[in-house]
Amino acid sequence: MFNIEVMRHSCAHVMAAAISELWPQAKFGVGPAIETGFYYDVLFPEPINLEELGNIERVMRKIKRGRKRFIRRDLPIDEAFQFFSERGQTFKVELIKLLRERGSTAVAEETGDSHVSSDEDVGLNEVSIYEVDHFVDLCRGPHVEFSNQVGFFKLHRLAGAYWRGNEHNPQLQRIYGLCYETEEALNAEVERLEQVKLRDHRRIGKDLDIFHLSPEIGAGLPLWLPNGTIIRDELEHLAKEVERRAGYQRVSTPHITNEALYYQSGHLPYYKEDMYAPIKIEERNYYLRPMNCPHHHHIYLSRPKSYRDLPVKLAEYGQVYRYESSGALSGIMRTRGFCQNDAHIYCRMDQAKDEFKAVMSMHAAYYKLFDIQEFYMRLSLPDLTKLDKYVDEPEKWLKALRIIQDAMQETGLPYVEAKGEAAFYGPKVDFIIKSAIGTENAISTNQLDFLATERFNLTYIGEDGSEHPVYVIHRAPLGSHERFVAFLIEHYAGKFPIWLAPTQLMIIPISEKHEAYAGALLDRIVAVPVANGSLGIRAAIDRSSERMQKKVRSATLRQIPIVLIVGDSEENAQTVSVRMRDGTDFGQVETGAFINLLKMTIESRDDAVLRKSLAS
Repeated sequence: MFNIEVMRHSCAHVMAAAISELWPQAKFGVGPAIETGFYYDVLFPEPINLEELGNIERVMRKIKRGRKRFIRRDLPIDEAFQFFSERGQTFKVELIKLLRERGSTAVAEETGDSHVSSDEDVGLNEVSIYEVDHFVDLCRGPHVEFSNQVGFFKLHRLAGAYWRGNEHNPQLQRIYGLCYETEEALNAEVERLEQVKLRDHRRIGKDLDIFHLSPEIGAGLPLWLPNGTIIRDELEHLAKEVERRAGYQRVSTPHITNEALYYQSGHLPYYKEDMYAPIKIEERNYYLRPMNCPHHHHIYLSRPKSYRDLPVKLAEYGQVYRYESSGALSGIMRTRGFCQNDAHIYCRMDQAKDEFKAVMSMHAAYYKLFDIQEFYMRLSLPDLTKLDKYVDEPEKWLKALRIIQDAMQETGLPYVEAKGEAAFYGPKVDFIIKSAIGTENAISTNQLDFLATERFNLTYIGEDGSEHPVYVIHRAPLGSHERFVAFLIEHYAGKFPIWLAPTQLMIIPISEKHEAYAGALLDRIVAVPVANGSLGIRAAIDRSSERMQKKVRSATLRQIPIVLIVGDSEENAQTVSVRMRDGTDFGQVETGAFINLLKMTIESRDDAVLRKSLAS
């Protein structure tokens, strides 16, 4: 039996064969296997639409039934060059040139496809091609033997992709397909993708008025609407509470900085391609900051520190700006401007492991609060054979790695290792969390930095009266507002818990004559002091002329957690009728008791407090 990756890559070839039958002039880029299936980048004579995917599938099924053999041939590289040139497959010709000049590693890096040729380096003399149903591709294989072995498939998405990831190159159409060994597994993935579509933060964010993306403002620079700003305020309030108990001090720093700071930090030598272009002011270059750390280092330096002062923990929700290609932008999940839950811990070497463990425990506590049940850490290691990408200090890298690995093992939290993905100034740990529907997101990054000590002369006076270097831990457990809120929107499908919901309750008067009681009730509710980001309960009245049931449905569609219905009975008894977003009806509750319960629920950030009390 063939493994699933071979099956998926073979299915990509069957799709390309179907496309070449329907559009003989189509030009093909690359078509690798991916986690759930495959894709192929294609330049069509004229762009196709989603309706065409059904026609491609129909021809794919015909090829599958035809039991076409996958035939491999090995060609001298010059002969392969001529073969694809004669057929007008210009992208394949480029790949052959790239293979000859820079090797298969360069092809994989630029295209994302590791199947183009063998693992040999520069100077290939021979390449392999595969033919199925008259479609011929440059490919090292392996493939299934016959086309009827490609499993169960479905084409499900069209996207744009610049050739070789360069926005100056032609834009191809990327066709995504699903491929599984069984029909049941395929159908399960189709259902999961339907749930993903229903939970898409871009759709829900628009429906619930959380954020707005305006071309006039600029790509990747979101506007936070009032509802989204409430969510941001609640997250910041949570962070302030947690960080205050953990001994952090809050600071504020500017959004723009003299370039000298980024030469000092190393960002300009190592990170310039991810920064915005400089702004010239009075003959000096200034940059929008991509990181908060250099600013925090100078706050640390503002006063000498002794060993008794450490650790020093500086925290800031800091706005940063990083250049992302337009093709990489995605709603507020990936942006060019974002606000990080940032902090830097300045500690002695003997404190570093325990401080790193405390940071990881903070992550786990946050995830428990948000009911994020699946997460793991990815330890990104340096590839010390490529020191042009990293600071050339192997001994310090290894020392920092030991500290982090020991800390991670002692926490008992799950983690994996990834070579070659470290930050330029030290190893990093990314927290990967899964939403309720299994979508994985890298939400936060933690790093142990040994470079900053030298570049900024970050020291403390030891017990012996001499200067000693500090270790710096970079941490951001809640990531950025943008990415974390995008994740939460999809995780909760817009049904935020009470403490986080932009509007926590809607008061619905049964008729116009009950509006006075509803107004007095609203005044009473919003006057209650609450220890949250809004300093009170977020409530409103539906004064529209619609019937009561339609008002209730409207509140439900807006994902408001609680509806209070008031009429003659409630007004006479000074009560409220409580109905929850999921339809649970708790009947009439004394107003004062309800308000107290709601206050406790919001401050504890636990919906069960209200539900259990009302149900008892």
